[in-house]
Amino acid sequence: MLNISDSLIERFGKRYKDQDVIFCEYEPGDTFYLINAGRVQIVKIMGDIEKTIDILEPGEIFGEMAILEEAPRSATAIAVGNVVTLEFNRENFMVLMQGNPQIALKLLKLFTKRIYDQKRRFMILTLDDIDAKVADVFLMLSEKEQPNTLDPDVVEIDASVDDIAHWAGIPPDKCRKVIDHFKRQDRMGLEGNKIVIKNINDFARFVASKRKQHSED
Repeated sequence: MLNISDSLIERFGKRYKDQDVIFCEYEPGDTFYLINAGRVQIVKIMGDIEKTIDILEPGEIFGEMAILEEAPRSATAIAVGNVVTLEFNRENFMVLMQGNPQIALKLLKLFTKRIYDQKRRFMILTLDDIDAKVADVFLMLSEKEQPNTLDPDVVEIDASVDDIAHWAGIPPDKCRKVIDHFKRQDRMGLEGNKIVIKNINDFARFVASKRKQHSED
């Protein structure tokens, strides 16, 4: 988490109310955003369906491709609750880098992580099979968890069924059916707010087979 000073908030801060659209897909932009408070939903039109591809938390950035590639917005950003962002364009980002190199370095690390995460989530959305989408979300989230020292095949994921549905880009009711199917197969379980994967390598093999099958079709 970045330590944002009051002076930075006063200089670069902007506030949004719940459901305010911060920017729209395909519109031009020369600004990226750092979330200081609240959450931001990133949605994208895929076919005729609007899919949530991310829910961003304080300390995360979005809209960075406008700075890196001078490209139109690739998705729409919507405020979830009351949101405070710090907004940077090319000019004031250069001022920030020169005057606050510590924060600039942290932002560059966030850029790198965000680009990796975005590519990883687009990989999930390219899968046609719903079971494979959910399984690939398990794999993505397991990459961020500490390995189980007693059994490396077992992974506990701190996420709800709705969270999994968001990452997979599918309705929550369909996601619950997939998870119930995996539970009946004794491949996973739900413990409070955690999802317990009993053999993460089993899901890795399953997703790999679906990707191979998709590439051969």
